Amino acid sequence: MTRSTASAQPQARPARVDIKLGFSCNNHCQFCVQGPAKRAEYGDKDTAELRTILKEARQHCDQVVLTGGEVTIRRDLPELVAYAHQLGFSVIQLQTNGRVLSNQRALDRLITAGVTEISPAIHGPDSATHDALTGSRGSFKQTVKGVQNARAMGIPVLINSVITRANHRLLPRMAALFVALKVNQFQMAFVHPLGAAADNFDDVVPRLSATAPYVHKALAIANLAGLRAMTEGIPLCFLPGLEHHAAEWIIPDTRIVDAAWTIDDYTALRRSQGKAKGPPCAACRHNEACEGPWKEYPERFGWDEFVAVS
Repeated sequence: MTRSTASAQPQARPARVDIKLGFSCNNHCQFCVQGPAKRAEYGDKDTAELRTILKEARQHCDQVVLTGGEVTIRRDLPELVAYAHQLGFSVIQLQTNGRVLSNQRALDRLITAGVTEISPAIHGPDSATHDALTGSRGSFKQTVKGVQNARAMGIPVLINSVITRANHRLLPRMAALFVALKVNQFQMAFVHPLGAAADNFDDVVPRLSATAPYVHKALAIANLAGLRAMTEGIPLCFLPGLEHHAAEWIIPDTRIVDAAWTIDDYTALRRSQGKAKGPPCAACRHNEACEGPWKEYPERFGWDEFVAVS
């Protein structure tokens, strides 16, 4: 059933904190929003600093997402997870490329420490596509194995896939893969042209109008299988009849502890500075609810693709 934007009501959502542990990574994704410059400028936070950040964050937030960079390559990650569990966070999620989780012992340590869910990133239905996008040969097989290990242990798996020029036509095949892997949710996030994605804009950013039909097919495959599927960064005018799949409806209010600064309200920042509205939006019935595209998209492509929904 399609949710009407006119009747959608704000949901009571636990406050969440995303903590960037650092920017070291064992992948080299062409579209990484953090980018090589950020990785070079800011070092990884040390254990003591992160324990302080976790303790302070618990005063405001009920859920914590440990992200980066790649969190699983840190030797102190089990210790940090255990401390978050001790502090009483109800959700402890790892955002990860999932490669290290192909090692069962590494996964066991994290589950024992208190991880409650895992959000791995898979960007293609096969090794050729995924490995090319991540710049890491063998990463697809390792990530898939990590997903399989987590599901075998009963840990919820929420897949995130970044939509790019290289994979947007493959989204239906990716949906079929995620159904076969029996993940709990998958999300198709339109590439945000920052960091490495900005540096490689022409190579990684597809047109929304060309992407939408494949998003629709992927959602149909997920719906038929009973798999929860969401989109992110795709304006509602490109989701006719599928507006309820937009993750913007359900993204928790989030604080982000970044490299050397903190964003207290990412939802407000995303709406006011990250996304954009253009001439077609004013007459669109979704204007109040829709956040619009990432602002860098119309700066490059303009607004001709956007058609107001009446």
